[in-house]
Amino acid sequence: MIRDGFWKDRNVFVTGCTGLLGSWLTMALVEAGANVTGLVRDHVPRSNLKWSGFDEAINIVRGPVEDYELVLRAMNEYEVETCFHLAAQTIVGIANRSPLSTFETNIKGTWCLLEAARHTPTLRRIVVASSDKAYGEQSELPYREDAPLLGLHPYDASKSCTDILARTYFHTYGLPVAVSRCGNIYGGGDINFNRLIPGTMRSLYYGERPVIRSDGTPLRDYIFVKDAVSAYLTLARALDRGEIRGQAFNFAPERPVSVAELVALMTKVSGKTHIEPDVRGKGRPDGEIYHQYLSCEKAGKMLGWRPAHTLEEGLAETYRWYRAFFDEAERKRHEDP
Repeated sequence: MIRDGFWKDRNVFVTGCTGLLGSWLTMALVEAGANVTGLVRDHVPRSNLKWSGFDEAINIVRGPVEDYELVLRAMNEYEVETCFHLAAQTIVGIANRSPLSTFETNIKGTWCLLEAARHTPTLRRIVVASSDKAYGEQSELPYREDAPLLGLHPYDASKSCTDILARTYFHTYGLPVAVSRCGNIYGGGDINFNRLIPGTMRSLYYGERPVIRSDGTPLRDYIFVKDAVSAYLTLARALDRGEIRGQAFNFAPERPVSVAELVALMTKVSGKTHIEPDVRGKGRPDGEIYHQYLSCEKAGKMLGWRPAHTLEEGLAETYRWYRAFFDEAERKRHEDP
């Protein structure tokens, strides 16, 4: 994915390195020769970083992102030059049930990270993960970067705050930061099976009917994780240009699809087209936005970024990952006494 030597021997700090995007980003940086330090709160033995073996190739700092002294120590002791702040509670349903822990991680964690970055003299660039959810629900589609941030539900509001905090630290302190607002990221390594794509992949592997909680009509962007990694790396490198700092960028394939269409595509790439989905909803799920998709014109013009994978290609590669993952799980289950 990375064809030049830009990242070789650079000190990089990744919060949320065991998550979906964080694990693939960490793997890409290690393969590019970077010295990666990851912040890890919980031991997750089935995480993609652990499953891939790349957890053995990085420095690991254990603790939560909202521990300011810990983050400050790590960033200074490892002489961090580039930081990718991805750590967050990302599940909408959990945020609705447990808003305080979501706010603690997503909002307090962001200001602790930014304040630590401000006191790290080696720091040259920082990319903060916001989300398309930071926009809340807008009347004009697709969403563009100049739209107001109107998150009204716990997860959406936490990302609105994350986004504003990051740009505040640029405008007030000159921190070399930019914000990424991605559509729904998918790919191998996501083991949060209450999400649509991992849950559907698991159902199809086991020959079960995938569940659609809505009526199947909500529209979304879905960006393949490898394209999201390229977006983050591209944005980080662009921070060496002054006009990029303090900016927010949308990243998505600009091909919104309905939930029903997405499940049909997953069924197709799995080869199990005889399985019909179990559609349980009569409208949008509570606490979620109905139609939401992004314009990426700004990223194309200012960063030269475009996704490299079609939705079908990304889903096919994703299903191959889950098939290998579940094959291994089944093998171990049958070997255990």
